[in-house]
Amino acid sequence: MEQGFIKAGAGTPKVRVADCAYNAGQIIQVIRQMGEEQAKIIVLPELCITAYTCGDLFWQERLLEEAKGQLLRIARETRDVEALVFVGFPLEYESKLYNVAAVLDQGSILGMVPKVHIPNYNEFYEARYFTSGRDVEGVIELGGHEIPFSPDQIFVCEQMPKLKVGVEICEDLWAADPPSNRLALQGANVIVNLSASDELAGKADYRRDLVRGQSARSLCAYIYSSAGEGESTQDVVYSGHSLIGENGVILAESRRFQNDIIYADLDIFRLEGERRRMSTFQPEGRYHEKVPFSLRLQETVLDRVFSPDPFVPEDRGDRSQRCDEILDIQAMGLKQRLEHTGCRWAVLGLSGGLDSTLALLVTARAFDRCKIPRENIMTVTMPCFGTTDRTYQNACNLSRCMGTTLREVDIKEAVTIHFRDIGQDPGKHDLTYENSQARERTQVLMDLANQKGGMVIGTGDLSELALGWATYNGDHMSMYGVNSSIPKTLVRYLVDHYADTCGDAALTEILKDVLDTPVSPELLPPTDGTISQKTEDLVGPYRLHDFFLYYMLRWGYPPRKIYRVACLAFEGIYEEEIIRHWLSVFYKRFFAQQFKRSCLPDGPKVGSVAVSPRGDLRMPSDACGAAWLKELAEV
Repeated sequence: MEQGFIKAGAGTPKVRVADCAYNAGQIIQVIRQMGEEQAKIIVLPELCITAYTCGDLFWQERLLEEAKGQLLRIARETRDVEALVFVGFPLEYESKLYNVAAVLDQGSILGMVPKVHIPNYNEFYEARYFTSGRDVEGVIELGGHEIPFSPDQIFVCEQMPKLKVGVEICEDLWAADPPSNRLALQGANVIVNLSASDELAGKADYRRDLVRGQSARSLCAYIYSSAGEGESTQDVVYSGHSLIGENGVILAESRRFQNDIIYADLDIFRLEGERRRMSTFQPEGRYHEKVPFSLRLQETVLDRVFSPDPFVPEDRGDRSQRCDEILDIQAMGLKQRLEHTGCRWAVLGLSGGLDSTLALLVTARAFDRCKIPRENIMTVTMPCFGTTDRTYQNACNLSRCMGTTLREVDIKEAVTIHFRDIGQDPGKHDLTYENSQARERTQVLMDLANQKGGMVIGTGDLSELALGWATYNGDHMSMYGVNSSIPKTLVRYLVDHYADTCGDAALTEILKDVLDTPVSPELLPPTDGTISQKTEDLVGPYRLHDFFLYYMLRWGYPPRKIYRVACLAFEGIYEEEIIRHWLSVFYKRFFAQQFKRSCLPDGPKVGSVAVSPRGDLRMPSDACGAAWLKELAEV
């Protein structure tokens, strides 16, 4: 439960129709098993104490009384299981029968939540037995206790008040206005669904989409437990298809046609952070009763998987489709800017590195769509003190292969004169030595663009902007930055995708060599003809920094939580102390370098994380990062 993580589970016990004692025994076993796995929210299927398929036996007094007795037995025999447990059973209240979820907490029955939407179509005929609980509000006397009975209940954890659980039952999710809509707007960030959904060809996909969609729309976690083996197969079959979703992502899914248990680690603080961010998520005025429950505050052992590359789709098929989509977004952004300004020339500094390579690929795509010849893309190579033959040759060959106009401007003499003018010792390889070259390159590009009536295409990426790894008024500046929201890890995948799909063997060979070249600004003299200045040796691995950036900006994770999940994601790749060191560097640079991001050129947003001062990151340039560094120091 620390840092907002809590383990939830959905289980399907084997049942016998109308054999409440047997079913209760199976339910107890499942609850105990899930408790041993440290599940703190346990969801079981609809009407599982009796079985869903009892038919007209629901009118039998004996069945209803037995169900109540077995519910009390379940509560009694699982009182040592520290979890909030949801069990389905039929309940008579004021001469009407209701399909109910009983909410158990360590031996106590906290509440009864009735089903609202009662299906009575196709194979369903629940209205023959059950009444909608839409407007019910009362108290049930059971086992010597008075228990709240209403659909408008939210169960709130006393030890972690941000954990708020609402309940709906099966058909409620299929309805046009699910109860979970109102529950979410009243604060519930976990919705449980006790279901008995029969299986039809293609229905599993629809069910999965419902859970995914509702968890996204309501910004919540959604735990769906469905009936399975043991239910009557007189007319239909139940597959035990259970799902756990969170904000549009399916975290866990059971195997169908066998009774199964699934678990997932929910991130409650992440959901709350997303609700704070979404201005359209507005609580409504309807009152829902808040029912407290208790759980010991302890660290959740995480089984949740955190990808070390959160900006890159893990599935190769998805990755290929996503890469094409991103390249299209970048190209369409530039196409619109070209058409708006009437520019028919673009000027781009081509270094032979990853960022400028991607910028050229995007620019060529935009020119093709504008039906402007690629000869109007001026690619400029500007060799200076740190340029290596490898990157120089790659830049020249790439320009020729792409059909652009190649221009070479050797800036060594201009920079040397500048050093003389400002009194800089050329043998002193300090920040002035480096930035003088970067600013000279930008001046050349800007003036060439003026000659052609064109625009300078920026090549810097999101990771560099986050770290401030750009020369102010040097490579930091352009007229349109096509890579401004592409993190370095994604740049690599985009270029690799292009290499694999371009259908040009010569271009593929060049791109593969660019991918194999160390990331460097090449501002210091090479050693024995090879790159001496490797960016990741200075600022840290971009793979780590992209991970830090994603979880800080996208989900608002604090330092302690980022460090924890980074240690899990990079286990066996980076030692924990290395992760801590570079996370500290990340925070220091992120806060200190905001002044560069506050005056960024325009550029297209392509993902959920961006640092444009006009869009996603409105951060003061003099904001202080002391609180973040203090928390990290205490880890």
